[in-house]
Amino acid sequence: MLLNAALILAALGLAFGLWFWWACSEPSSTFFRPVLSRGPQDGKRISLTFDDGPAEGFTEQVLAILREYNVPATFFVCGKNVEEHPDLLRRIVAEGHAIGNHTYSHLFVYFKSRRRIAEEIDRTQAIIEKVVGFRPAIFRPPYGARWFGLVPVLLKRGMRLILWSATGYDWSKDVRGIIESAVRELKPGAIILLHDGRETRPAAEIDRSRTVLALPEIIIKARAQGYNFAPLEDFMPRPIG
Repeated sequence: MLLNAALILAALGLAFGLWFWWACSEPSSTFFRPVLSRGPQDGKRISLTFDDGPAEGFTEQVLAILREYNVPATFFVCGKNVEEHPDLLRRIVAEGHAIGNHTYSHLFVYFKSRRRIAEEIDRTQAIIEKVVGFRPAIFRPPYGARWFGLVPVLLKRGMRLILWSATGYDWSKDVRGIIESAVRELKPGAIILLHDGRETRPAAEIDRSRTVLALPEIIIKARAQGYNFAPLEDFMPRPIG
């Protein structure tokens, strides 16, 4: 009897742990709300986003491709990277793309206090404002992780939490795998996650050449399926809350 009860409690604990991990990590989870991981499903609009930049050598190539194919995108930038490459952020904005906050140091927010999360966000907001003259109204947490305190921090600042519904897994796959993964997950309203940088690592540790090579074909294949690329702003309901 006692053994059976212990096994049941252990199973329940494991089930709760798995559910809680899903709630904090899965982009489609709405446990921490409000959150946007997919846009309106009327029509065939999709939106392209990039994380972890700006990164010298790769952000420029991504921007050149977006300009060639006339595709709007949103760049979720790390404050530390903006400090090192302010001209790249200015170029992103000058070429008509949107920017969002991705913390200062690529912080993994699990088990972090509200104060620590707020410091990372506020520091990045101040850096971005110094470079381009405004503060972003959108935020994406590194790794898509969410934790208690994050949403209240964002709401207090009038910022919206953005995740994604499609990704090329460009941190692990080769060029063909990135293309296939991104295109396979496309649905109306899809928000696509790719990367133009790698956390806040030194330049020698950053290689997004596979993403750069995959990007044109992702765009071409998406359009061949009838999808149109839209600014992420078009997917956000108003007012916030």
